[in-house]
Amino acid sequence: MTDHYARLQRLEKIAHRMDTALRIPIIGMRVGYDSIIGLIPGIGDILTLAPSAWIIIEAKRLGAPPHLLGRMAANTGIDAAVGMVPLVGDLFDATFKSNRRKVALLREHLECKGAVPTGQPQFA
Repeated sequence: MTDHYARLQRLEKIAHRMDTALRIPIIGMRVGYDSIIGLIPGIGDILTLAPSAWIIIEAKRLGAPPHLLGRMAANTGIDAAVGMVPLVGDLFDATFKSNRRKVALLREHLECKGAVPTGQPQFA
């Protein structure tokens, strides 16, 4: 149980950094490195696929079923496809929070299995 919990916490930290690590002053919106790196035309969205893929790979290692991995991959695919559209994709990246969604799905699955204690994620 502790190994699953420690791995889940690492994934939650990565998702937090990628999706909500920074607060934009004045408007109060939270963005992460995914949104910032995604501003680089062409390669930005490709670079952000690495942490997204790692979350899915770790989910598989933690025993996530195929249907859950499919939902996680769909989140990543939507994020990548829309993210490549100039300007609209950057705004979408800032609001969709694909990595946080994937880790929340994994947490729910692991809590149902009893592999991790129930409760709030570290970065709510």
